[in-house]
Amino acid sequence: MPKGVTRRRPRTRAALLKAALETFAEHGFHATTIEQICERAGYTRGAYYSNFASKEELFLALFDEHSDRTVRRLAESIDALTAEEYTLTRLAELAARVEPDERDWYLVTTEFTLHAIRDPQAAWVLARHDARLRTEIARGLTLVLRRAGRELTVDADRFARLLIALREGALAQSYVEPAELPPGSLERQFLAPLLEVSTREIPGAGASTGTGTGIDDAAEGEGQSKRSGSDAVI
Repeated sequence: MPKGVTRRRPRTRAALLKAALETFAEHGFHATTIEQICERAGYTRGAYYSNFASKEELFLALFDEHSDRTVRRLAESIDALTAEEYTLTRLAELAARVEPDERDWYLVTTEFTLHAIRDPQAAWVLARHDARLRTEIARGLTLVLRRAGRELTVDADRFARLLIALREGALAQSYVEPAELPPGSLERQFLAPLLEVSTREIPGAGASTGTGTGIDDAAEGEGQSKRSGSDAVI
């Protein structure tokens, strides 16, 4: 492949992803055509199919991109905390933040989830992507709690499922009644108590005074390659 094409490929892919999210949110996943995505992105069908084999593959790319961005945003906020700010209340406040662009993604992912419920193959593929996200949430939560001197008393993967359910269920109600229940309200009210009853103090441990999430150190200790601070997520 010519070098010029290689350099353009990330830009083409990013433009198609952006156009797809906007078009899916506006018209719906099923109603949106590949032609509409290409027209909005300013590319041909050939450019589309050189990056994605189907709309399903495009959605899953959006899913991974959104997951990475959400994890990174939260990790950056957590990394900025001082040792004294490592409290369950403060961590819950950070996890409760909802970005203005979240509504479009919520519309798209909800429709695709309904599609997956009806289609076993789509459900199998989506479940694999969900599992990877839960692994990041569970691992990051475990490390962040350790810095706060606490540990989960329940299975981390199950707790990650509960956090996702709280987030998605709360957003559904908030987007229907935004004035009555602004996005993030339920998490701000109930996430800290939920963490309180689902964790315990680690005997003899206190909140770490170091900087960062501590993930790189943990990875080195396990003989793994270093990971970025974006792994710290609630």
